[in-house]
Amino acid sequence: MLRLSPARRATLQRITFPLLVLASAMMIALGKSDQIGIEALRNRVMDAAAPTLEMVSRPAVLLDLAISRARDLIAVYQENAELAAENERLLVWQQAALRLASENAELRNLLKLAPEPAISYLTARIIASSGSVYVRNVIINAGRENGVVRGQAAITGDGLIGRVTEVGDRAARILLITDLNSRVPVIIEGSRRRAVLSGDNSDRPSLRNTEAGTAIRIGDRISTSGEGGIFPAGLPVGIVTAFEGELARVEPHAALSLVDYLRLVDYGRSDLLPGSLSLAQCGKRPDQSLGQPARR
Repeated sequence: MLRLSPARRATLQRITFPLLVLASAMMIALGKSDQIGIEALRNRVMDAAAPTLEMVSRPAVLLDLAISRARDLIAVYQENAELAAENERLLVWQQAALRLASENAELRNLLKLAPEPAISYLTARIIASSGSVYVRNVIINAGRENGVVRGQAAITGDGLIGRVTEVGDRAARILLITDLNSRVPVIIEGSRRRAVLSGDNSDRPSLRNTEAGTAIRIGDRISTSGEGGIFPAGLPVGIVTAFEGELARVEPHAALSLVDYLRLVDYGRSDLLPGSLSLAQCGKRPDQSLGQPARR
């Protein structure tokens, strides 16, 4: 290894700085005097380095693209989860809307047969059915606490469907007109002859005990006659639709299997049955309703 003497080393250090300054000045002067040549050289260097720079930049571009797609996938997943949750909420609201629409339609149907203003009534909902071919009755969510008493007529907007036979504190049983134990005095509107509508656990009760010489025809309307004092006269019941021998079958106006809401009407005659109290005696309002506002 070549070693310089201290004197030469000091001389070299003194001339190094001026030489660097001179070289810098010459490069500046050369750049000023020959810009075209410098630019051409710079372009050649840039062209030569371009493939290398492109290859170096590709992984970074691919990485950015992968990150961008990953973000898009995460965003799509989150959006899908939000849409699924929103869809579930909408389905819940749809079911609620359908249920309310059905209840609203049935309650509107009750208004078709509005009791007289002086009559007391309340609206109740069916909560259970007999579900048997031997018994045709239903249970409602209203009882003695709400003013329900034995003998009250159960009607819908289409007509009579039965009467109250058993009453608890918060529930009551309705004997339908199709039940084997149901007997309703009726009148045949065409001939004005009287008969008894008798249930036999089928969907269409029959007319029995008709007056002698009574002519019954298909299409005759049947309504209550008022005899017996339980039901008032004029409540629509059904239409004669068929004959089995000499026995006339009556199709009830109300589709009994589709009824969800009914109206219990107190015509002030429930005291004719033993163990019954009127709405006034129970201390209830004459227009009380369960679940929905009562209307007249």
